[in-house]
Amino acid sequence: MLKDKRIILGITGSIAAYKSAYLIRLLVKKGAEVQVVITPAGKEFITPLTLSTLSRHPVISEFFSNRDGSWHSHVDLGLWADAMLIAPATAATIGKMANGIADNMLVTTYLSCKAPVFIAPAMDLDMFAHPTTQQNIDRLRSFGHHIIEPTEGELASALEGKGRMEEPEKIVTLLEHFFAASHTLQKKKILITAGPTYEKIDPVRFIGNYSSGKMGFALAETCARRGADVTLIAGPVSLSAKHPKIKRIDVESAEEMYQAAIKTFPEADAALLCAAVADYRPETSSADKIKRDDKDRMTLHLTANKDIAASLGALKREGQILAGFALETTDEIRHAQEKRKKKNLDFIVLNSLREPGAGFRTDTNKISILDKQGEITAYPLKSKQAVAEDIVNKLETLWI
Repeated sequence: MLKDKRIILGITGSIAAYKSAYLIRLLVKKGAEVQVVITPAGKEFITPLTLSTLSRHPVISEFFSNRDGSWHSHVDLGLWADAMLIAPATAATIGKMANGIADNMLVTTYLSCKAPVFIAPAMDLDMFAHPTTQQNIDRLRSFGHHIIEPTEGELASALEGKGRMEEPEKIVTLLEHFFAASHTLQKKKILITAGPTYEKIDPVRFIGNYSSGKMGFALAETCARRGADVTLIAGPVSLSAKHPKIKRIDVESAEEMYQAAIKTFPEADAALLCAAVADYRPETSSADKIKRDDKDRMTLHLTANKDIAASLGALKREGQILAGFALETTDEIRHAQEKRKKKNLDFIVLNSLREPGAGFRTDTNKISILDKQGEITAYPLKSKQAVAEDIVNKLETLWI
């Protein structure tokens, strides 16, 4: 799966840089084209000559390698790559990546990279465990990057603990699995809804909820990366869709989302209904701002919105897959099972507002998946990107 893949290998100033030589050799033997970008500190641990010989490409370290006006374009590099792998990644480089400090060629290239990013930390155990490092890693994970966890063992400091860069063979296997997964949904058309809906009271006020859209957008990116053509119907959010196979339709109200979903669903192979759609809307919406006029109270008369999941469940044809989400606060399993049956869903993703780190406006989620065979699979707290992988894995099993 690595044949003809173009990989940027970023190397930083760690004793584990010696493993990069083995990593390059393995990648090249698998048929990958490797371009090394190394930090100035990295060159203190392994020579560019060694890396260039193994990769069969000149090593890039500085913006300007000559005094003739030529320079290395980090933008072109970022567009060239199928993946960027930083191995080893020091605490300093991880901090720079997490905070956009582009003071060397490696971090500048990273900021221009459009491809998936893999990060293999390598440092002493106390540095790895430090809250600053963990916060930076969590932030990079929230960007959708893949963190290749370090292993435990003897470190350069002679201490024992977690901080050793993962072995090159396992890193290459992880990349192979990633690229293998990138073909699993080819020729599939998937509809995804994401974010909240806003139901207007007047031009400046609305009924809404706290959904950020992060979970739905993570699902869209995951499906597109695996080869699917994705239609993403998004409520009012500040997120952007990155993958070129994502067609985005922006809506505001539940009615607009309903109309877009009804129009798109007949051509879809599957739909993942992740949006937090308002159940009710004001019966009337004022064209002008409603004045307070020293009133002590205002009464809103609400009417139910159309049920998108139930409507699509009624339309679902044989072979189509429909999945929904349930956010509950009490008796979660029973309510989710009832919702799955009522709306004719193939499976439902349950999360609870009672779980720390789950629900709205977080970068993490803790879910359980309930299917129509009665199976319940509970997952630990993970980044929403990792949760998206679990959900799409479940989706794929229904096509096997």
